[in-house]
Amino acid sequence: MLKLIVAALAAHTALIVGGPVARAHAFLDHANPAVGSAVAAPPATVSLSFTQDLEPAFSSVTVTNEAGQRVDLGNAQVTPGAPAELRVGLRPLPQGTYTVSWRVVSVDTHPTEGRFQFTIGR
Repeated sequence: MLKLIVAALAAHTALIVGGPVARAHAFLDHANPAVGSAVAAPPATVSLSFTQDLEPAFSSVTVTNEAGQRVDLGNAQVTPGAPAELRVGLRPLPQGTYTVSWRVVSVDTHPTEGRFQFTIGR
């Protein structure tokens, strides 16, 4: 009987330890405009693609100019049909450097945040 219990515990442990590893966070995979990029023309939107689907109610992105003023339209949303993508519209932007700040919560409830810059016309 003891051998049976030990075998059952060993099998259970193997399933737990050897099972697939779940991604624990939604990390930024790529963005448009790209992280650190210089673009010739002002974009109409900023889109961020993550490694995991997002919880729309708990995910946000803002874009600010060099003076720290918001230049996005405040309409950030997880893209319909693309649950790992977050977008926000932008006002018409002059040349300059802009900071994109994001905070997202993945469907597994883990939050991540970050920021990056892109430049227009320099």
